[in-house]
Amino acid sequence: MLYAVFMSSPLPPFPKPQEPVEKPVLLEFGTGVDEPCLRADAARNRARLLDAAARLVAEHGAAGLTMEAVAAAAQVGKGTVFRRFGDRTGLLTALLDHSEKKFQASFLSGPAPLGPGAPPVERLSAFGCAALRRATDDLELQLAAEPCADRRFVVPPHRVRHSHVVMLLRQVLPQADTELLGHVLMSYLEPALIHHLVKQCQMPMERLQAGWHDLVARVTGTPVTGTPHGAAEGTVEGVAEGAREGTAGPTG
Repeated sequence: MLYAVFMSSPLPPFPKPQEPVEKPVLLEFGTGVDEPCLRADAARNRARLLDAAARLVAEHGAAGLTMEAVAAAAQVGKGTVFRRFGDRTGLLTALLDHSEKKFQASFLSGPAPLGPGAPPVERLSAFGCAALRRATDDLELQLAAEPCADRRFVVPPHRVRHSHVVMLLRQVLPQADTELLGHVLMSYLEPALIHHLVKQCQMPMERLQAGWHDLVARVTGTPVTGTPHGAAEGTVEGVAEGAREGTAGPTG
C-alpha cells in the first residue's frame, strides 16, 4: 500500500533552464599568498625544487618522496627545501598545486580543442582525455592527496573542473540538469577509479579515452568523436562492441 501511495505522488518539477555560468577562474590547492611577492630568483628556485620533486615521484612514486631526496636532486641544501615548503605534506601539496594550475590553464585559456575556440562537445571530449592522461601521470600523487568524503567535492580544483564541465554541457543541453550530469561525467575521472582500471584491471589509456568519448556522446546525444577502442570513428555501437570484447579479462 505504501508503494502505491509513493508511486501516485507527483514527480518533482523538471529543473528550470540554468543561466550560463561565468568563465571559471583559476583556483589552486595552496593559499598562494606569498607567490606574487617572490623575487625572481626565489621563484626560479621554487620551480626548480618542484621539477625535481616531480621527477622523483615519476621515478620512485609519492611514497618515496623525501625532503632530503628533493634537495639532492635539485642540488640545494636540505634547509632550503624545508624553508620553502615547511614539511613533506607542504611539498606534496605544492607539487600537486603546480601540476593542477598548469592543467587548469590548458583548458581555461589554452589552444583548442581543449581550450576556447572549439565546439562544446569537442572541448568536453578533449577535457576528459587530458584529465585521464594527467591523472595517470600523477596518479600516486593524486591518490595521496585525495580529500576525505566531506571535502572531496568542495575543494577548489574539483569545483573548477565541475564548473567547466557544467558550462560546456549547458551550451549543448540548456534544458537538462547539467549540475547533476556534470557530476556523472566527473565521476569517470576520479583518481580511485582510474587507479582501479589502470593498475588492477590493466586497461590501456586508449580504452579509457574511448570510454570517455562514448560517455560524452551518450550524455549529449551526439556522434562519438575520436577513434573508439575496437570501433570505427563516429559509431557508438563500435565502442560497445569493443567493451564487450574486453569483458573476458584485462586488455593489453
